[in-house]
Amino acid sequence: MEFRVRDLSLAGGGELKIAWAERNMPVLMLLRRKYSGLKPLSGVRIGAVLHVTKETAVLALSFIEAGADVYLAASNPLSTQDDVAAALAMRGIHVYAWRGESSEEYYWCISRVAESKPDIVIDDGGDLHVLLHEKYRDIAGGIIGGTEETTTGVNRLKALETSKLLLYPVIAVNDSYTKYLFDNRYGTGQSTFDGVMRSTNILVAGKVVVVAGYGWVGRGIAMRARGLGARRVIVTEVNPVRALEAVYDGFEVMPMDKAAGIGDIFITATGNIAVIRREHFEKMKDGAILANAGHFNVEIWIPDLEELSVSKRQILPNVTEYSLRDGRKLYLLAEGRLVNLAAAEGHPSEVMDMSFANQFLAVKYLLENRGKLSKTVMKLPWGLDELVAKFKLEAMGIEIDELTERQREYLSSWKYGT
Repeated sequence: MEFRVRDLSLAGGGELKIAWAERNMPVLMLLRRKYSGLKPLSGVRIGAVLHVTKETAVLALSFIEAGADVYLAASNPLSTQDDVAAALAMRGIHVYAWRGESSEEYYWCISRVAESKPDIVIDDGGDLHVLLHEKYRDIAGGIIGGTEETTTGVNRLKALETSKLLLYPVIAVNDSYTKYLFDNRYGTGQSTFDGVMRSTNILVAGKVVVVAGYGWVGRGIAMRARGLGARRVIVTEVNPVRALEAVYDGFEVMPMDKAAGIGDIFITATGNIAVIRREHFEKMKDGAILANAGHFNVEIWIPDLEELSVSKRQILPNVTEYSLRDGRKLYLLAEGRLVNLAAAEGHPSEVMDMSFANQFLAVKYLLENRGKLSKTVMKLPWGLDELVAKFKLEAMGIEIDELTERQREYLSSWKYGT
């Protein structure tokens, strides 16, 4: 079986990590048990580009149990857990991933997934989708459908749709309530600071934290900064509605140009390019820490940082020290890549349980509706999203009320007034 990983001898450690994730992903494990005998994915080839973590392993193995053949590459050069990749290769998954891939190696791995001629594609960031549309249009034309895990990827796919270039239907799993309300907010909020603290071992309490962007990811990061005792939490935004929400949530809001001279820790979460750049670096305090929680390493504009610096050195495994001409030092974490995955282990299994349960149900929905869906970017049907929440509550031992027949009638009728 074809695969490429760093070291197969690491598989034992990967198996232990996978076992831990399985214990903490009850919804996805419920779906695995339900469909392992029915094999609804029998004969289906799934091509996936995701962070190769223990949580992704639980999803990939669930697909295998449901009858699928899986090809997997990493969605970030620094996010692969090498022991998990080795364990998946030993379990029969065509995995092409190792931590520290060069740009050429990264796209080589994604190309192996594309060239497998998948029936269904799953992506995190849109690189697989875009590669299929640019380089493998003949293969893309035969794809039943795809899914997308991130806001960044959904934006890229919607641009393809707007240009009338999208070649297959795509379910924006990222837009499912049980994905973005929990994964983006609670998962990224916690794991981002996990990455910051593992990298630096700094005390967040007493610091001034600047969060760029107040989408669901930014909300989660700001919330966790406050919970960790940050002296001030400052939000920067370009969207007036989100800025107003941040104010009403109790955070300071100001332009990055003003926040640059105040912050001790800067975390970007916008999905946009050059959010922190030359004019901001020039105003920062000596010792400021820079981290990114957006998908690509473009939010902290490294070319400007390089140009302003007289030297740089890796002072800790995930910390690069930039010495500026005036003697100030700025510290960039994880090369500006996703700090929660490059410097830590990514989201907790408990939230990825819901995200990947949505992925599993999305794949099943695409197959069941083959040929019936338009070539657009769409949400997973609400009933499936709600089912994931229901299963999660049950797994947590939480009961909720149900509508009475009278209440159902009241809500569905136009006759009842004051």
